[in-house]
Amino acid sequence: MRRILGLREAGVYYALLLLVAALTAVTAALGRPSYLSPVNLTNILYQTAPVAIMGVAMTVVLITGNFDLSVASVAALAAAVNILVIDRVGFWAAMVVSLATAGAAGLLNGLMVELVGINAFIVTLGTLTAIRGLVLVVTHDRSLMVGTPTALNAMTSFESGRAAGLPRPILYMAGFTLLIWLVLRFTTAGRRIYAAGGNPEAARLAGINVRGYKLGAFVLSSLAAGFAGVLYASRFGAMNPTALQGEELTVIAAAILGGTSLFGGAGSVLKTVAGALVLYTLTNGFNVLNLGANYQGLIEGTVLIAAAAIYTVGGRWRAPRLSADPPSGAPDAHQAQSQPAVL
Repeated sequence: MRRILGLREAGVYYALLLLVAALTAVTAALGRPSYLSPVNLTNILYQTAPVAIMGVAMTVVLITGNFDLSVASVAALAAAVNILVIDRVGFWAAMVVSLATAGAAGLLNGLMVELVGINAFIVTLGTLTAIRGLVLVVTHDRSLMVGTPTALNAMTSFESGRAAGLPRPILYMAGFTLLIWLVLRFTTAGRRIYAAGGNPEAARLAGINVRGYKLGAFVLSSLAAGFAGVLYASRFGAMNPTALQGEELTVIAAAILGGTSLFGGAGSVLKTVAGALVLYTLTNGFNVLNLGANYQGLIEGTVLIAAAAIYTVGGRWRAPRLSADPPSGAPDAHQAQSQPAVL
């Protein structure tokens, strides 16, 4: 329990609770409407949903030891494709085309990293720029709008409709997060994903298709980005060619706030969602308190650095404890290394 409730394991949850408590106290002291009103809390979840969906998939990529800088550009491309074809083929067919386009981008990233052997940073930085340029090409550098009322109504129903009293994007976020959490936590595939990122060579020797899992993570990331792009297009019924620019940093920040390792082998999608909620709770708080964008960037950056510091210091503090003599009956380090891992 001490480990589970420690800062390293539960720090992002503590940060979220403290942030909400602080904003609640400040708004009450200033005589503003209650920060904890159902309307405001629902709005925070609604605004968080697209980034959280991308963040959950990004966490899988990070667990495998890679990362994906192209997610925001892929989401923008999916949004553009969705609006370009929806008037001709209908909403569901347009979604399929958008997701297929996004998935192809993820497959390209995965092939370049895993088969060609180019560093993931270089590949996804390149595709970030190239795909953003492709968005400008397909949109002719102008905003796109849905042309038919039928298509617009279908998009509005998909994105702005309610189910169980909540906006649909919140349910999409919850369902996707739960699915990925169950896979990572309780399936053989999930354990192999962690193994592929934690110790790729040992995983390969154990018979795990490391390249396949890493490539699949890139495809999943782009598919999630494509879905977020469809949500974006459906929310506004229009798409600006510069839409979602820079959002990839927010996605990665959410995963880092959730304690996901940049070196692979460790991460939690639940904590990534909590990290995204921290970021959007801050944004919501700035809007409620009428703070400018300059303060927003300053405080968000400070929070991110503080979170990284907590995880780093926490890891160093635990290191001596982990290197202490094992309890009676436990194998020593040499024995543990000589025993094969059970996956």
